[in-house]
Parts: sequence; structure tokens; C-alpha cells
Amino acid sequence: MSNTLTSPPAGHWPARRSSISAQLQTQFGMDQGLSIEQCLAGSGLTLSQLGDPASEIDASQELILIGNLVAALGHIPDLGLLAGQRYHLSTYGIWGFALLSCPTLRSAANMGLRYLDLTYAFCRMHLEEHGDDIHLRLDEQDLPPALRDFILLRDTAGMLKIQRDLLGQALPFKRVELRMPAPDDVARYTEHYGVEPLFGQAQNRFVLAQQLLDLPLPGANPQVAHDCEMQCHALLTRRRERSGLAGQIRTRLLSRPGSLPDMNEIAAQLHTSTRSLRRHLSEEGTGFRQLLEEVRQTLAEELLATGGLTLEEIAERLGYGEVSNFTHAFKRWKGLAPRQYRRRHATS
Repeated sequence: MSNTLTSPPAGHWPARRSSISAQLQTQFGMDQGLSIEQCLAGSGLTLSQLGDPASEIDASQELILIGNLVAALGHIPDLGLLAGQRYHLSTYGIWGFALLSCPTLRSAANMGLRYLDLTYAFCRMHLEEHGDDIHLRLDEQDLPPALRDFILLRDTAGMLKIQRDLLGQALPFKRVELRMPAPDDVARYTEHYGVEPLFGQAQNRFVLAQQLLDLPLPGANPQVAHDCEMQCHALLTRRRERSGLAGQIRTRLLSRPGSLPDMNEIAAQLHTSTRSLRRHLSEEGTGFRQLLEEVRQTLAEELLATGGLTLEEIAERLGYGEVSNFTHAFKRWKGLAPRQYRRRHATS
């Protein structure tokens, strides 16, 4: 083995993540005949969170949602594979744009693993070189035992969807090894992976010829790839850097992008006074206005990159009375206007 690239270490998935994955899984459950109450039971998730692509939720809430699906639908063969097929590259925001702009599948795979915390995966991933082959290993052992098989299959199905979206075709695997026990019918797995998997193995492993990673990607654009990576780095840094009281407040702000609460509302939610809130934030080296600016910038970049909303709608979600005020703030953050930023991050 000459080289190894690994996603973040054990205990790896971030505490907060986009609500889009929960929305996709809820819709999947409802398409299988479950009610929305059955899907969300005990998770604390709300319809407003699921309906807002800019909102964030706790990873633990998504795990509860997955547990509900497994408990109610576990009798369905290859349930995780079916759920994972809903994860297209377009659902990943700036991370997806970064991969689309890479020159080769290898560079896309490396970038994808560097910023895996911006995705919805729970499995830890390793990309290894073994002679003429590449081994992609997935580790699901940190997950609750009852959810491991579902999440492993969901994450692998999502991985294959991403690969097909990048290349427009499926890659031929030489070998697929899975830790899970063999199902009664392996035909669905063979159809999905393109080769009959080996079950009951020591590790989850996908093997393919290394030369395939050098296939060029049709959307390659070095400048866009660089810009997107910078955005991925900045976004990941912001998601990781806040803890303590500042982290709690940032989380509350991110959960309500359409109606950002002011300091008085936040203080009331935390059962404290604004004076006490201000003092504790100062001790942590920040302030409420700074946190509000960070949240607005984070949401603005994601909403502009993923598209679908006008500047007027984005300005409204971020609490600006006028588009001109939003434009002025964005120029202060990024040095360019929102329309210029959006054009730079367009896929065509």
C-alpha cells in the first residue's frame, strides 16, 4: 500500500448537519406507507425544519429518524440501498459543486473525503492504493448495532449515486466485500453494485482498478474547484469552531434562517438576561452581533451556491429589509456582489 486518504477520525460525524438528509429519509418513509408522525417520532424534528434547506439539525436526531425507519420497515430487503438512491450530487450544496469542478475522479474522491463532514454520511471512509487497485473501505462500527446495516447500505448507495452523477456512468468494481451477513436474495445487491458481493467479511471494501480514478470529469474547472474548496474549508471551519454558549446560540440562529431571533429572544430561550448573555459571550471571545454575522454569511454562501432562491428571497430569509442591505453586507464579507458569487459557483 503506497498511500492512504482517510475521512475524519472516530467519533467523526459532526454534531450538526443539514436537514436535507432527514427530509429525504422522511419522504422515503412516507413513500413506503409510513406517516410523518411515525418517521419523526421522538426525534424532535419539525416540518418547518425539514422544509427549509438551510436549516441544521443534530446528528442524533437523524439517527432517531433512521431508527424509526428500520423499526417499521426492516422487513423490506435492501432497505438501505433503496433509501440511498435518493442522494444525488445536487443535494450536497457547495461540496457537490466542488466535486463537479474537479479535473479527475481521483481528485474528486480526495476532495470529497477531505470534506466528508459536509455530507450526510455516518460511515468513516478510507481510500487506499494497493498496487494496481484502489480500495475504498467504509467503517460503520461506531454506529448503533441495529442501524449499522441500513446506514452502510445507504451510504454506499449514496456514494455510487455521486459517482454516476460525476461521470454519467457506473464504474466496474472488481470486488465488493461487506461485513453484514448474506441476505436470502443477493440478486438486488448484485444488480446495484454490478458484481455479487462477498458477505460476512472482516471489512466493508470496494475494489476497482486504480486507472479508473484518472478518468476526466466533464465539468472540470480548476478555478471553480479551487474557489469551492476554499468555501468548503471555511464552512467546515465555522461548523466546528463554536462550542459552549456561543455554539448554543449559533445553533439556535441556524435553526431559524427565515426568522432570525434577536438577543432578547435568545436570552429568553436560554432563561437568562441579556446582560448575563453578553458577559458570558465576552468571556468566550465573541458577541451576539458577531455570531449573527457569521450565521448570515454561512447561510448566504450556502443559499447562493445551491441556487433555487432569488436574491430577494435570500435577503428576506436572512432578516434584511432590503436587498441592497444584503448586497452591501455580502460585499463586506466576500469582496464581491452576491450575483458575482453565484455566477462563480454555477456549474455551467
